Amino acid sequence: MKLILFLSGVTAIFFISCSDSKPKKLPILGQSEYVETATGTDTIYHEIKPFSFIDQDSTIITNDTYKGKIYVTDFFFTTCPSICPLMKIQLLRVYDKYKDNPEVGILSHSIDPEYDDVKVLKDYAERLGVEKGMWHFVTGDKDKIYDMAQTSYYIGVRDDGSFEHSGKFALVDKERHIRGVYDGTDEKSVDKLLTDMEALLKEYHTK
Repeated sequence: MKLILFLSGVTAIFFISCSDSKPKKLPILGQSEYVETATGTDTIYHEIKPFSFIDQDSTIITNDTYKGKIYVTDFFFTTCPSICPLMKIQLLRVYDKYKDNPEVGILSHSIDPEYDDVKVLKDYAERLGVEKGMWHFVTGDKDKIYDMAQTSYYIGVRDDGSFEHSGKFALVDKERHIRGVYDGTDEKSVDKLLTDMEALLKEYHTK
């Protein structure tokens, strides 16, 4: 907004900011529904459903592992010769920036759990230079992993004789809502992920 005043023949121009000082919130993705309550209408947003897998350190990983955290998730397999190495290069950017931040985690699911057992995942994590705690590489029941990809995170995976997956990353907030989806093979898309992660953390710090 611009305010113009005329004082003794002199024009003074003042610029007044009308912008909201609060940070812009990221959208909540996925299906939502509206329910009537005693006080009005509430919106019920899509949530990541309960899960239980085992990681590279033989630790059971569940939703509670990420309680009080935002996290980035993806689907991969250790013998993938094409997009997975590119994805892990980009996820290492997230890891390097947030590995000491207790409010941030990374969750990578193997879509080849029969081969990618705990020992294989442990070796894979060590070769990436990932230390225990922040980034979990998980294996488990194949049907449950594929179901999580398709119905919770909306990330495409399939096994029609060869493993296929989209290479997407999903950003999940502390309430288990998806707040962004990104191309894990594209540096600029991951730049946007990193920016959105900062915005999401600010949402919690300014409440």
